[in-house]
Amino acid sequence: MAKLAGRTALITGGASGIGRAIATLFAAEGARVAVLDRDAARAAAVAAGLAAVEGGHIAVTADVGAEAQVTAAVATVDAAFGKIDILVNNAGIDSVCLLRDLSLAAWDEMLRIHLTGTFLCTRAVLPGMQARKWGRIISLSSQLAHKGSPGMVSYCAAKAGIMGFTRALAREVALDGITVNCLNPGPIDTPLVASLPPETMRPIVEGLPMKRLGRVEEVAPAALLLASDDGAYFLGVSMNMNGGDVML
Repeated sequence: MAKLAGRTALITGGASGIGRAIATLFAAEGARVAVLDRDAARAAAVAAGLAAVEGGHIAVTADVGAEAQVTAAVATVDAAFGKIDILVNNAGIDSVCLLRDLSLAAWDEMLRIHLTGTFLCTRAVLPGMQARKWGRIISLSSQLAHKGSPGMVSYCAAKAGIMGFTRALAREVALDGITVNCLNPGPIDTPLVASLPPETMRPIVEGLPMKRLGRVEEVAPAALLLASDDGAYFLGVSMNMNGGDVML
């Protein structure tokens, strides 16, 4: 039997990279999927290409760091599916800049998308999950929250914030039948990573025990575990799929 049959999932940043891979796997396992992204056309294309399930899939457009847009997007998904069982906070941005050159605007934008976006989307879906006494909240952090990286202070700070958010909320809602966990991918072959300068990525890849980038398909199964009944006893965990970059 499909592991997510009858479940509904909202995946932010679902039009590309890890989000798209998770959406693809969740749909293949029977979930109805809402693909949320700022790129409406790409989100619609991904939703249209997912494995067919009863009730279908939808695309929604929102900036996860904008409260009104998140509220409207969640209301759209609720209206279409009647509930949201699983939230994957995947939307993110990336940049490389030394701290001395980092503007307050760039710092604020990094935290707005990653950390505030995780907060806003989670807060929006949480009441429904609590009312139904079942839910899965999975947020994308990073192995860089553990080890840090020069030129990525704002990114590392935002991802470390997601780890702390995950652990605190996991304790807060454990008795509501809701699990809260995060994934900490290492360097993965995504459009986000491809946008980084080669001089930034080359030493990172060379420093990996496996000497290669990970694939998005190597991250998605961990999300499936946490989203399914198989993951019912995982709470507040940070799962690392990083090719040995950080071994915890």
